[in-house]
Amino acid sequence: MQKDRINPEDFEIEDRPIAINRVMRVGKGRRTPSFNALSVAGNRDGIVGIGFGSASEIAGAVGKSIADAKKNLIRVPLIDGTLPHEIICEFKSAKVLLKPARPGTGIIAGHATRAILEFAGVRDALTKCLSSRNVKNIAEATMVGLKSLKDINEVARIRGKTVEELLHKRPKNTND
Repeated sequence: MQKDRINPEDFEIEDRPIAINRVMRVGKGRRTPSFNALSVAGNRDGIVGIGFGSASEIAGAVGKSIADAKKNLIRVPLIDGTLPHEIICEFKSAKVLLKPARPGTGIIAGHATRAILEFAGVRDALTKCLSSRNVKNIAEATMVGLKSLKDINEVARIRGKTVEELLHKRPKNTND
């Protein structure tokens, strides 16, 4: 099921590079330098995207990555500035734990995850990178997790129940 595409012109989108990497292509007795960049774009109110670009100059790579980030925008369900529920997300070898936090906690996260959550509009969250140190894979894993988050109203509608029914806890069974 493909969700509706988000048009960047409809929102005031900010952008920022997360990481810039210099790489070398070796061939015919010489090394040709190239740059790739990972960027984040979002409106700090529930819409965020990441992009990757590569070029022979830093400015070109950053420009391409920002354009790619604006093409890949997603909507993130937020509850009072935090995530709706805990989730462990994976992308290739990277595993990231995203956890809601109480108001006033702030974003406790690594570089890439912090930038993505800030641009998504999350104010309080606890995160932990569980397996990889590759910035691009960590960023992709964070985006996979944000895409997988479910709003309680959406879950109630899918299950054919009310929100109160979902939140109502069953009494403990006492067989004494």
